[in-house]
Amino acid sequence: MIRFQFVYDHRTEYSVKRMCDVLKLNRSSFYKWVQTRQERRLKTCSDALIGARIKAIFDDEHGLYGAKRIAASLNSDTDFGPINHKKVARIMKSMGLKGFTKRRRCVTTRRKPGHRVMPDLVGRKFTANEPNRVYVGDITYLPCKGGKNMYLATVIDTYSRKLAGYALADHMRVSLVVDALAHAHGVRSSLDGAVFHSDHGSVYTSQAFRSY
Repeated sequence: MIRFQFVYDHRTEYSVKRMCDVLKLNRSSFYKWVQTRQERRLKTCSDALIGARIKAIFDDEHGLYGAKRIAASLNSDTDFGPINHKKVARIMKSMGLKGFTKRRRCVTTRRKPGHRVMPDLVGRKFTANEPNRVYVGDITYLPCKGGKNMYLATVIDTYSRKLAGYALADHMRVSLVVDALAHAHGVRSSLDGAVFHSDHGSVYTSQAFRSY
């Protein structure tokens, strides 16, 4: 590529044929490179614009969004056409952005003997036809230095797959999931009429959480 660029930059000063011979380049390959040069420049410009939007979403979501969620967010934006999550992943990698991923899990579902099993109101169908209708909750543990763990409780809107609320703590008590739901309530203003789905862990089936 560097040699092609050299020939292109000096094509008005020296013979293209002569430079290709000296640099041991195939002339047909050089002309093909020239023909696709504008396309590459447009692609670079497009990637830069997409990259700027990716960075904005990444920062807005505190680095919690990975390529798939960012792609979903971009595809909901009318300023961008359909964008595959693989392209988003490639651009994120080139920018040094790495979203949060669940690398390891510990047991976060703790059921107490005789705990109440709540009905599955979504029937394992984690989608919605409009926002603010169906939310899913989860707890993920984050290993930290020194052998300690932090716990991330999330509330995600199944319509947009966007993070509606979250809470971070060094424990898995009921207050963790209540704080995450309270955050979602503050962000969305109201959760009236919405369905919340989670596993049957004791924090989610607790009276304190169900009463919130």
